[in-house]
Amino acid sequence: MRPTGSLHLGHYHGVLKNWVQLQNEYECLFFVADWHALTTHYDTPQIIEQNVWDMVVDWLAAGVNPARATLFIQSRVPEHAELHLLLSMITPLGWLERVPTYRDQQEKLSEKDLSTYGFLGYPLLQSADILIYRATQVPVGEDQVPHIEFAREIARRFNHIYGREPGFEKKAEAAVKKLGGKKAKLYFELRTRFQEQGDDEALESAKALLDEQQSLNHGDRERLFGYLEGGGKMILSEPRAMLTAASKMPGLDGQKMSKSYNNTITLREDEASVSKKIRTMPTDPARIRRSDPGDPDKCPVWPLHQVYSSEDTKQWVMQGCKSAGIGCIECKQPVIDAVLEEQRPMRERAQLYLDDPALVRNIIADGCEKARKLASDTMRDVREAMGLSYS
Repeated sequence: MRPTGSLHLGHYHGVLKNWVQLQNEYECLFFVADWHALTTHYDTPQIIEQNVWDMVVDWLAAGVNPARATLFIQSRVPEHAELHLLLSMITPLGWLERVPTYRDQQEKLSEKDLSTYGFLGYPLLQSADILIYRATQVPVGEDQVPHIEFAREIARRFNHIYGREPGFEKKAEAAVKKLGGKKAKLYFELRTRFQEQGDDEALESAKALLDEQQSLNHGDRERLFGYLEGGGKMILSEPRAMLTAASKMPGLDGQKMSKSYNNTITLREDEASVSKKIRTMPTDPARIRRSDPGDPDKCPVWPLHQVYSSEDTKQWVMQGCKSAGIGCIECKQPVIDAVLEEQRPMRERAQLYLDDPALVRNIIADGCEKARKLASDTMRDVREAMGLSYS
């Protein structure tokens, strides 16, 4: 996530709730993309540092748990930059220019000069961010799927160019024997079915078989994956997009919650400010007087009820608004109560880190160390494949 400062409830409902769930199901890495922030905000670097720490505190407040996930800062793991540089040697310029967001962002941010090498190359840096951890799943919304496809193409191109190590087939066959007689026989059968008949089920079964083998070292495992599909050693894994639901969090004016619309409630905003913002929200313009009936579908408060209210409360709002049985302030109170209730544990978690900022620094330092170890393992293989491992 790019460091944009304090996060709002749209970030929570669109991304962070999902992260909190994923950390209990997968080995997760969550990082602050501070280099990415410079691709569009290179002229205001002074805002980045405070934005970084505010954002990490918000992650922790939302329930991201450093005991279950690795949290780190991109620029503290310089291997990202090295892989980005090495991948740039094989990346066709046309691939970067075809990424949909390249033109879109230039049009949206037309007040900035984005005719820079960094902006053109940011999808490749994003690919390096993913590929360096040999990530298999990347949680994204639909708009980011082209970026994951781009990362897959880069991994495929890299493996095609550099995956043919000397004596690959002999090394792969030797690795098959390490599976043991029964599993080796099954591996060969599944490989034959896939390569000769295009049997995708056989391919998935063979991959599952390899995933179960705890005793294989990384090099042999990647050789067997490559040998299975008739290629070379898979040095970089091809990631897949894990589609997440789009955020349906409405802002204070009924549009999508966004800083650019100035319609947000931040995760840790104080109770008085939250109450005031919701209480002064615009409502159905037809309700000029308390006695005028209204239509919830024309009121910006109604979408908030859709997020926060029970079916009974929504029925009460619908009937009370249309009959003028309740006033707009009464209608807003359940939303105020629900938002404050959602924020309460966030404020409590955050206070621990606000009282002792060293805790946040230590979490990030530990996360950077873990991330660097994983990244270093990948870079060792990349350098070897590219002929750069000499001393």
